[in-house]
Amino acid sequence: MAKLFEPITIGNLTLDNRIVIAPMCQYSAENGRMTDWHAMHLGNLAQSGAGILTIEASAVSPEGRISYADVGLWDDETEEAMGTVLESVRRWSDMPIAIQLAHAGRKASTAKPWDGGKQIAPGAENGWQTVSASTLPFLPDENPPEALDEAGLARIRDAFADAARRAARLGIDAVQIHGAHGYLLHQFLSPLSNKRTDRYGGSLENRMRFPLEVYDAVRAAFPADRPVTMRVSGTDWAEGGWDIEQTVAFAKALEARGCAAYHVSSGGLDAGQQIPVGPNYQVPLARKVKEAVSMPVIAVGLITEPEQAEAIVSTGEADMIGLARTVLYDPRWPWHAAAALGAQVKAAPQFLRCQPRVYKELFKQA
Repeated sequence: MAKLFEPITIGNLTLDNRIVIAPMCQYSAENGRMTDWHAMHLGNLAQSGAGILTIEASAVSPEGRISYADVGLWDDETEEAMGTVLESVRRWSDMPIAIQLAHAGRKASTAKPWDGGKQIAPGAENGWQTVSASTLPFLPDENPPEALDEAGLARIRDAFADAARRAARLGIDAVQIHGAHGYLLHQFLSPLSNKRTDRYGGSLENRMRFPLEVYDAVRAAFPADRPVTMRVSGTDWAEGGWDIEQTVAFAKALEARGCAAYHVSSGGLDAGQQIPVGPNYQVPLARKVKEAVSMPVIAVGLITEPEQAEAIVSTGEADMIGLARTVLYDPRWPWHAAAALGAQVKAAPQFLRCQPRVYKELFKQA
């Protein structure tokens, strides 16, 4: 059997296979509330045959959204809207569902990508004041963020915990904390964005302090029998920034706290990043982490071919693979991968008649 389609257990959650649908922002929410678009989008991916589906970055507070059209989970209204979508999805799929809880920090208050994606100034329509570890903006011409004080840090920690409790009430199976791509927790981790002189800045231990406090708060708020994981950028791809050695140290600190899995991406923190983009370009980062910890490690980044994904997990470079744009382009990618690798995949009974004659054992009924 293909390793990609072997079950794997994360915490107490066992997945049918090692394909993770990674969180993908849709910029289609209204005041943080999910819409019919999300029911259609997530419902489609819940029929893909993947091991687990991750809800897009969900802001823990209004100012934590990347754009004004981002999903949130910060009050009863956003919780109710997400619950309505999940009820619809679950009616037709038993795929486990995770959520990525996030705060964009200084990269917040933007237009939608298809409207240019530029930051919207405070006071302008759909804009607000951003916050970060320090007062450095992401781009020189952007409005500087406010540096969070102790009260601000406590407020955001509490917001992450509250969102985790709401996720638990919604029956979500796992939480992923967003510590990657230049968003708030990454802004604390990287010396390029964190210029603080208090106990949250300077040394690696200090820069990890706030992200670890957020992890602890989420872990305490989310049911103990459900996994909490972390997504990180393995490197800033910029001189003097966050790198793989620090990523490994962060992984070890999280594992000691009970982190159930570590999703290794890269970049997003520094506008001058130099990324050597190509197939598997982030997999070596995942491999470095996997060599240092025992918790499952997820690799991501231009993984597009079944044989490519199988090689990553079968050679031990990572335990799982994450798909984002690949599965947007081909929402049945896990079906096609199972066919190519001689494996089986779940399919809803409504789809069983489409099983190709040459793959007589492809589908097992969901």
